Amino acid sequence: MSKIRDGTKESQRYRMNYEVVIGLEVHVQLNTASKMFCGCSSKFGAHPNAQVCPVCLGFPGALPVVNKKAVALAMKTALALGCKIAPFTKFDRKHYFYPDLPKNFQISQYDKPLSSDGHLDIDTGGAPKKINIKRIHLEEDAGKLIHPAPSMEGDGISRRGGVHQEGEEYSLVDYNRSGIPLMEIVTQPDINSAGEAYDFLTKLKSILEYLEVSNCNMEEGSLRCDANISVRPKGQTALGTKTEVKNMNSFKSVRQALEYEAKRQMDLLKNGKEIIQETRLWDEDGQRTDTMRTKEDAHDYRYFPEPDLAPITTNDRIVEEIKKTLPEMPEQRKARFISERGLSEYDASVLTREKKVADFYEGVIGNSKINPKVAANWVMGDLAAILSSSNLSIDAIELAPGDLADMLNMIENGSISGKMAKDILKEAIETKKKPRDIVKEKNLSQVTDEGAILAAIEKVLAVNAKAVSDYKSGNISVLTFLVGQIMKETKGKANPKIVNELLKKKMEKT
Repeated sequence: MSKIRDGTKESQRYRMNYEVVIGLEVHVQLNTASKMFCGCSSKFGAHPNAQVCPVCLGFPGALPVVNKKAVALAMKTALALGCKIAPFTKFDRKHYFYPDLPKNFQISQYDKPLSSDGHLDIDTGGAPKKINIKRIHLEEDAGKLIHPAPSMEGDGISRRGGVHQEGEEYSLVDYNRSGIPLMEIVTQPDINSAGEAYDFLTKLKSILEYLEVSNCNMEEGSLRCDANISVRPKGQTALGTKTEVKNMNSFKSVRQALEYEAKRQMDLLKNGKEIIQETRLWDEDGQRTDTMRTKEDAHDYRYFPEPDLAPITTNDRIVEEIKKTLPEMPEQRKARFISERGLSEYDASVLTREKKVADFYEGVIGNSKINPKVAANWVMGDLAAILSSSNLSIDAIELAPGDLADMLNMIENGSISGKMAKDILKEAIETKKKPRDIVKEKNLSQVTDEGAILAAIEKVLAVNAKAVSDYKSGNISVLTFLVGQIMKETKGKANPKIVNELLKKKMEKT
């Protein structure tokens, strides 16, 4: 572990002497039905090696064919990020040996990528900071290695389902991912902290979801990130020796890994030691990076043009057609929520961060008379809290936007109280029932009949003479107690607003 710890005065003074330089390589699985160079399904979750063919298994004589949709989705992303689409692009063979790479080379793009020179601005609390995007290119994914471990019971069955003899060590390989279409987004080394890297990835993910080019599910491997990081003395223009950090399974892990690696490199420099160019793996359990291998350079991969694939040429007409498919982006939607719905910048930012949340919110307000701020509070507040505690996403629940709108209308017309609605919403998500059906089944509609409420008031006042006397003596706070007793008498069904109004009138006459 690095001896430098965040938050200490020594750490702060020491870190002021160095600058962190980070570049990211983001791998995005594209939303296509088939793989990059063959017709095998790209659907996640199939039985191991069930979605393979001679092409993605690298059989001799098998010829690849480019997935047209994958190219279009990558171009769509490039245009959204302000990149220039190359008029001429080609595929290359990137050679290396590893058991999950059946051809012993990966079809990727080297010196003629699909697009380049884009950018993405992140919020730094002041002026936006531009993070330049060096290139966006296409490639195929490798397979997946599985390293089983014996079960605790010693029954010879691995935790991954493999069967082995006592003490036997082996690994399994699943080639279902081999050939999956990937888009790699490479930034310039413009990022200067782990926090900026986190903000960049968060905003990029939002854009990718709005474009619908990927589901961005990190648990399924649809979005992965490698990071190149180096440190250098403040004022130095030359880059320091970099390390590449892999095996980060969440944006939180990316931030933690980069924070650790920055401190590790600073510690080495402080003690006069050399930083070695290498690839390091993030150990989530140990909260540290460990050496994986010394870093390869481009010449180690022996790139050369893929002879079985023709180059791809584009023109202005094709680019313009792709531009027409670009949807309203997060920043545009945020501005619209502010101007049209009257939301604050903060509320609009939170609601538009995820497309599915913004879609849900717009479904709630629709063309109804529901106050946009009230709807925003429920979506960002109570609904978000329930989803978080249940580890659910908003698109994984049965509750429709119209159902929430209906519940908000019931609050507005006095059918239910806001307190009731919180419990109803939770039950609706848990039971997959509509809020209105829950209100009907449990007879939760508020009592708005003034005669019934006055009867309850009379009953409560009759047994709380002291409270009435205290009120007459100027102790107005007893009203809160009396309202509580009236609500108890009506089993929580009385409309609180009506209760307060009628109680005050009654007390003034008493």
